[in-house]
Amino acid sequence: MSRKIRMGMVGGGRGAFIGGVHRMAAALDGQIELVCGAFSSNAEKSRLSGEDLFLPANRVYGSFKEMILKEKELPEGERMDFVSIVTPNHVHYEPAKMALENGFHVVCDKPLSFNMEEAHDLEKIVNESGLIFALTHNYTGYPMVKQARAMVKNGDIGSIRKIVVEYPQGWLSTKLEDSDQKQAAWRTDPTKSGIAGAMGDIGTHAENLAEYITGLKITEMCADLSAFVDGRLLDDDGNVLLRFDNGAKGILHASQISVGEENNLNIRVYGTLAGLEWHQMEPNTLCVKWRDKPLEILRTGVGELYPETQAHTRIPAGHPEGYLEAFASIYRNFAFCVRARLEGKEVDPLYMDFPSVSDGVRGMQFIERVVASSASEEKWLKF
Repeated sequence: MSRKIRMGMVGGGRGAFIGGVHRMAAALDGQIELVCGAFSSNAEKSRLSGEDLFLPANRVYGSFKEMILKEKELPEGERMDFVSIVTPNHVHYEPAKMALENGFHVVCDKPLSFNMEEAHDLEKIVNESGLIFALTHNYTGYPMVKQARAMVKNGDIGSIRKIVVEYPQGWLSTKLEDSDQKQAAWRTDPTKSGIAGAMGDIGTHAENLAEYITGLKITEMCADLSAFVDGRLLDDDGNVLLRFDNGAKGILHASQISVGEENNLNIRVYGTLAGLEWHQMEPNTLCVKWRDKPLEILRTGVGELYPETQAHTRIPAGHPEGYLEAFASIYRNFAFCVRARLEGKEVDPLYMDFPSVSDGVRGMQFIERVVASSASEEKWLKF
């Protein structure tokens, strides 16, 4: 099949942040092209956004429903292959459900849905349809995150005892939502964001990263959430104690009122033989702290790294790969899987590595239980 995988987008029009990120990431490896979109719930804004992206007028739609139905009517050689959903949380479920029910694969921004009921329903639809679904927990796409995961999986650091994952930001340290800042407005609005603020927005990334690298599952938690900014309706800071299914213990904190912090996601994993440390703001470095030998610094593209790492390294050592490249790894792997499906071929397991609808369900369970734990008089709640 000598063509690119064709993408339709829901959301991501003028004034949006994450839509542009998705488009850049999807295009990076030359596997995907944007062919159509419903870029806003406002038909005129969608039209203007389509013009900005140089799309033909007849492939720019006034709603996602119109896009899915009209694209389905097109010949197989013209219609989109999948839908990318880049809307606020409350508009994830309906376009994802409709796309799947009409035979289109889906990439969806995180969290998976607005609530737990929607999450379970999407998981059921994906499983019954057999279609490919990717969730953009983009931090799993970094080469050094892949290296950390491979080292844990291969027993290099021994049995895991402790996990510390942190995600501090400072951009919501004032009541930014009262200005014209669109990103702040919907993220702090429970009718659009759901039952959690910081924990839903960035805490889910921390939860996903901890489970992805370690291969462990959270089984219990004890949470304390706060809304420090007066009048804010959702949490802007949270601290969680964690218990994992192998007996390991953990600490997770996510905050959007940590003044001076930019996007400081980081994780430390301690085993019986060594500890691992990775920082998103210095993503090409992985520190390995051995029990009985000096600190080892691993760098993207340098030396003998695991195949999982090499498969997600695009450029030679010393040429930093960052946020967009990590995001692009999810889109590239997804595209490889869609292409293999269309051609009736098998895909290399190295490229089947991207967050799934089941990871999205885990994220929604995390949100639900964190909020319940914080409100409960009980110390620990089951995950």
